[in-house]
Amino acid sequence: MMTLANKITLIRAAMSIVMFLFILMPYAWARFIATFIFIVAASTDWVDGKIARETHTITPFGAIVDPFVDKILVAAAFFAFVGIRELDVPIWAVFFILLRELMISTLRVIAALEGKVMAAERWGKFKTVIQLSAIGTIFFVLDIYHLAHLTGGVFGQVCIFLFILLCKIPYVITALAAIITWISAISYLQNNWELLRKSWSLPVCKE
Repeated sequence: MMTLANKITLIRAAMSIVMFLFILMPYAWARFIATFIFIVAASTDWVDGKIARETHTITPFGAIVDPFVDKILVAAAFFAFVGIRELDVPIWAVFFILLRELMISTLRVIAALEGKVMAAERWGKFKTVIQLSAIGTIFFVLDIYHLAHLTGGVFGQVCIFLFILLCKIPYVITALAAIITWISAISYLQNNWELLRKSWSLPVCKE
């Protein structure tokens, strides 16, 4: 029977897809819903790990799939943000973030083929926190943009002022997330270099 922690992980994967679709809708209400879905989905990343540890139900499936689902959530948000002109999210930074994630995912597959489970490292966890924080901040800027166009009066003027003040934040914070993402990649490569080196070497044949 699948553990509760693993069920929550799969639910987060499904929520990531739904969030992606809502961000793509050019309507304020859809983006507000996407923001709510992201907050809930990001929260489950902490919940499923806590449940697995406290109930002693840490499984190989969870150790491998949980980080992969985090990547789905991050990729879904950044991919959708790139298509929103008002946000000015740099596509080059998103590319390097996704390139790193694919590279480390490949390393995890190599480890699995060797019968090992490559658990998340401290830098990897910090990277995830930075990425999710960046996405949450970008959602905030996007919601301010929509509120500025939906409301009038003093509140509307305040929202317009805030958006003008914050409109460059998505570019800067995505670039920062890309840099930290690659610092964590270097840490993973250093700690698993021997595993990687063995994977591209031919096995020695014994007669």
